[in-house]
Amino acid sequence: MATKDAAASAQDLAVKAEEEPWTDAELVEVREELEAEVARVRAELESLASDLEGLLRNPGDGAGDDEADVGNANFERDHEISLARKSAEVLEQNEKALARIDDGTYGVCESCGGAIGKLRLQAFPRATLCLSCKQKQERR
Repeated sequence: MATKDAAASAQDLAVKAEEEPWTDAELVEVREELEAEVARVRAELESLASDLEGLLRNPGDGAGDDEADVGNANFERDHEISLARKSAEVLEQNEKALARIDDGTYGVCESCGGAIGKLRLQAFPRATLCLSCKQKQERR
């Protein structure tokens, strides 16, 4: 149902002056890509949580572990935590993009309020900044 509602407003989404308006099919394609990514990342997070739980539950008793073993275990744990944080960030970005489609603000730059650009969003559907604002952000 949300797909139909979002597709019905495809023509109303922001695009750059030189771009054609969004078509229903294009918006449905972007939505499906985002939804598939949400499902993939959620599964990845579940797997990472399970791996991390195993690392925390069985850290070893330390007997006979040399510094390299302890360091390796710490590195593994920190790496799993880092991956989980990054995956959670990607999940949040994808869910935010879906919400922006639903509320009609998909394609509007969060910084300047201009159009992000349909081609940019088709390449990177969770973009929230136009190319100019993104370049400014990266220079800081």
